[in-house]
Amino acid sequence: MRVHPLLTAVIPMRPVAFLGHVLLAAAAGLRRGWRFRTKDLGRATADASARALPIVTIVNVLVGAILAFVGAVQLVKFGAGIFVADLVGIAVAREMAAVITAVVMAGRTGAAFAAELATMQANEEIDALEVLGLHAVDFLVLPRMIALILMMPLLYVYACTTGLLGGFLVGAGMLDLAPAAYFERTVRALDWEHLALGFSKSITFGALVGLTGCYYGLHAARHAAGVGAATTQSVVVAIVGIIAVDAVFAVCANALGV
Repeated sequence: MRVHPLLTAVIPMRPVAFLGHVLLAAAAGLRRGWRFRTKDLGRATADASARALPIVTIVNVLVGAILAFVGAVQLVKFGAGIFVADLVGIAVAREMAAVITAVVMAGRTGAAFAAELATMQANEEIDALEVLGLHAVDFLVLPRMIALILMMPLLYVYACTTGLLGGFLVGAGMLDLAPAAYFERTVRALDWEHLALGFSKSITFGALVGLTGCYYGLHAARHAAGVGAATTQSVVVAIVGIIAVDAVFAVCANALGV
């Protein structure tokens, strides 16, 4: 189909075409079965889950602790230190757990996907797969996309737990708040709407990180410098995209009264 030149000047057509190709391949896979190896799906799933837990734990505990400190600076002055629990609970569930975890995964797993696929492109391994009748999107992109989309919600739940733990350690351990009262305020502040919003963000961010990593890996230049450039571009675009999508979520949530 011929595309109007003005439209191609406004919209980057290659990323849009890649997104459409991935969606068509996923739909075809649901009808006639996946064409990738389960071994590759298992390896991508491990990269996007268990192997990421240490850094996800450290970052989210620290973020929860920082939120507690920031909230305490003002709230303690008014004798409302206990509301630090509300602040940490809502901020972690709505925003920080999903966003911080997505940024970590963009710098870790998304970059690894881009580097791996760019190296295969430089070594002409992807050309060899095409010659054998194995399309790169079916064989290489889909297992990585599925792994991230499935694992990001689980990582979000884990990040929420560790973020709340960081806030609790500061609130109960350093601000002299009663642990039982802190726990009760946290449970009271957490609403299913906050958790559902963060959960839906995590799925969207997982798809975004997977798409950017695979896109820049498959379209990398065929030399060593191209691998580095693809990895850098993948991380930068994914992080900017995460912030932009989070802003869209904030506007929509505000309009819907969530």
